[in-house]
Amino acid sequence: MPLPLDHTLDNSYAALPPAFYTRLMPTPLPAPYLVAVSDQAAELIGLDAAQAAEGLQVWIGNAVPQGATPLAAVYSGHQFGVWAGQLGDGRAILLGDVATAAGHMELQWKGAGQTPYSRMGDGRAVLRSSIREFLCSEAMAALGLPTSRALALAGSDQGVMRETVETAAVVVRMAPSFVRFGSFEHWYYRKQPEQLKILADYVIARFFPALLEQEQPYAALLQEVTERTARLMAQWQSVGFMHGVMNTDNMSILGLTLDYGPFGFMESFDPGHICNHTDQHGRYNYANQPEIGHWNCYALAQALMPLIDDVPLAQGALDRYQPVFAAEMERLLHAKLGLSQLPEHAEADRALFDAMFGVMEANAVDFTLFFRQLSRLKRADTSGDSAVRDLFIDREAFDRWAAQYRTRLQHEAADDGERAAAMNRVNPKYVLRNYLAQVAIEKAQNKDFSEIHRLLSVLRHPYDEQPEHAAYAALPPDWASHLEVSCSS
Repeated sequence: MPLPLDHTLDNSYAALPPAFYTRLMPTPLPAPYLVAVSDQAAELIGLDAAQAAEGLQVWIGNAVPQGATPLAAVYSGHQFGVWAGQLGDGRAILLGDVATAAGHMELQWKGAGQTPYSRMGDGRAVLRSSIREFLCSEAMAALGLPTSRALALAGSDQGVMRETVETAAVVVRMAPSFVRFGSFEHWYYRKQPEQLKILADYVIARFFPALLEQEQPYAALLQEVTERTARLMAQWQSVGFMHGVMNTDNMSILGLTLDYGPFGFMESFDPGHICNHTDQHGRYNYANQPEIGHWNCYALAQALMPLIDDVPLAQGALDRYQPVFAAEMERLLHAKLGLSQLPEHAEADRALFDAMFGVMEANAVDFTLFFRQLSRLKRADTSGDSAVRDLFIDREAFDRWAAQYRTRLQHEAADDGERAAAMNRVNPKYVLRNYLAQVAIEKAQNKDFSEIHRLLSVLRHPYDEQPEHAAYAALPPDWASHLEVSCSS
């Protein structure tokens, strides 16, 4: 293939012992077509958009670049809090990794055919879910959240059976690593500490070499991952993102947002909102995400205990979760409200935030619009209130909270204009609402990919006003309330 990555592709994971993976080739798809390429993701590995567009046969899995060592990794995990045993890359195949100025980036096909870990599945992805993953990966990156990236999306008219017959697609995903919490759990529950150590040593040497200088590098690894996970959970909460399936096999050892399935962005604010139709008991609802992140870190700690061999030391690493999460959440909330973190106001600020979320919940206020429109509120008068006030059914309840907020603003040095600009840099105007993705999906199913490209362009600049695209920031239409996504999404 005439791609620069032909000459740079490596596969460090393939250097691990054979028990860690199965080498295999992707299963070809007939008559492939290119749906979209992310030029920004392509740039990360030294490709321009034109070069990336030439790679269709590679992106669909019909051709393998020189130097690639395709493999599917084995791992295990807890699913919905229950030990599920061996899992693995059931529809993902790792091509290899590309050396970049910022470090190595792994490339992975998602939907390229069956693997030994498919567990009765077909190993395929469908166009519907692939569009969602492609768009959200790039949208999250634009929001500034740690995430895997989506390089390319290709499709084929070959039928794939889900609830109905759909068409096949492949997303080429990128991340520095796809190692998961469940990768460690696999060896712990199989009682194979030698392999557990090999994996931990690989992760530390490749991604956290500074930890080698620590007296107990495995405990240091647990603390590093715990802190990264805590910060990620706070960042998710701050933009109203809901993952939907926070199983340990979907948790990145690097603290990345990984495996986009039944995700969603909060619209009418409800802390108990469940974005995954499969999650009937609400384990992964919005309010639970921080606690589940902590629970998953405990599962990782259990898996690492044969290496740490010191319960207080492991507990000390885990104890970092709550203060790191709280500090990051407070930092983000202060920024979202345009407030400085003043020690003398810490307790009052927490009460202000609690009251804010309470009145938002009582009025089912749109999460993204509330924070974006709040920047228009002025410190000394109510002339800028209508944009945010009109989001509330009980406007007097908003007025009472706004009075508290204005009192707090009296202690800020920034003027209204400076504060508004700062707030708009952290409160997005545009997020990937489910209905926007659905519109793009329905057009794409008729071979019209224009909405995917348009959405990708809009979501690339989520904090900009983009007045020509204001419709993409509007309240969702009534029909959007009937959309459901599940683990099959």
